Amino acid sequence: MEEVAFTMQLRPGVAAEYQRRHDEIWPELSALLREAGIRDYSIYLDAASGRLFAVQKRLPGHTTADLPATEIMQRWWAYMGDLMETNPDNSPVVQQLTRVFYME
Repeated sequence: MEEVAFTMQLRPGVAAEYQRRHDEIWPELSALLREAGIRDYSIYLDAASGRLFAVQKRLPGHTTADLPATEIMQRWWAYMGDLMETNPDNSPVVQQLTRVFYME
């Protein structure tokens, strides 16, 4: 299974709303992520900085590159866009991280 990690940035003062929206994640979005091959997805918050740290585990042959073109993902990005730094297409600004250590 492939594992990727990345960061995103919340706007000041929106952490509780970000949490609330994820507590009520749309079932169709969860289904879409699973269909794309994501089997484990965690997002952590550094409350002091508003920095989000995300980790995804993906099946071989995953289709996550196709997610941005889906209507559900476009709606989710628009819904979340007021809470975080975004690109012109409403996708979150993502900083990919490089693994420097792993212990099993």
